[in-house]
Amino acid sequence: MRNVFVGPNGPRAGWRLLIFFAICIPVGFGANQLIEPVAHQLHADLDTPLGGAIMMGIFAAALLLVSGLMAMFEHRSIADYGLPWRRAFCGQFWQGAAISFASLAALLLTLRLSGAFSFGPLALHGAEIWKYGLIWAVPLFLSALLEDFFYRGYLLFTLTTGIGFWPAAVVTSLLMGGAHFFNPGGHGLGPVSALLYCLVTCLVLRRTGDLWMPLGIHSAWSWGEVFFFGVPSSGLVGRGHLLSASFHGPDWLTGATFGPEAAWPNIATMVIWFALFGMWLRQVKYPRLATQPPLSRSRF
Repeated sequence: MRNVFVGPNGPRAGWRLLIFFAICIPVGFGANQLIEPVAHQLHADLDTPLGGAIMMGIFAAALLLVSGLMAMFEHRSIADYGLPWRRAFCGQFWQGAAISFASLAALLLTLRLSGAFSFGPLALHGAEIWKYGLIWAVPLFLSALLEDFFYRGYLLFTLTTGIGFWPAAVVTSLLMGGAHFFNPGGHGLGPVSALLYCLVTCLVLRRTGDLWMPLGIHSAWSWGEVFFFGVPSSGLVGRGHLLSASFHGPDWLTGATFGPEAAWPNIATMVIWFALFGMWLRQVKYPRLATQPPLSRSRF
């Protein structure tokens, strides 16, 4: 009976995941109950920077709390799950951010040259540009932290100890892609794009050793969509954006209401990213060998 519950690395991955979700679900429900009254008290709509920061901050805090409890239970640290605080906003974070924003700009420029997109006039002027540019960075980083750490934090790490890194990466990517099916306009290529994005950032995590470069990639892409260009981001539109952009082409080229992520050019972007990061980042650094079971010591 002991072998059913305990393996060579302690409690088996499946049981640890059951404990994780058994804690995560009620804590997440409680966090969800806090969002509306707090936002109402502060007169913040959820499609504004303040409202987004409240919602994403509460959910991210809940996720970090549950992951911290699991780290205590397993005698590990949050760093083992891909989030070492000592490397917060390191050089690789900004490298990822630069690549991501440049890729989004190139994607939209391609759509502009094809006649399917217009950048539009400025929607903000003067100090308002700096104000919204800075404050939108907060909820969009928190959103990236929440999503990336949920799918590629404790969940990916624990699955890796049970079935190996790339099978775990595929499972978590399918979960992330499936979740985007429920976003506004998510019945097209949006979930496919989310799945591919997840695989790309799993590769980056594998080669850099932590989530800080993926967080830079995710944050900058969302900031570019929501604030700078003012286009839908996974079906969601925020208030207070720099440009008044518009799409006027076929859905396969523009992504329709989901945004440019659900367009075929973005699928091509994800494939290019996978090749680029695979050639650039060569060394396998995640998970650490001390916490990695023998069955997952591949050298992809």
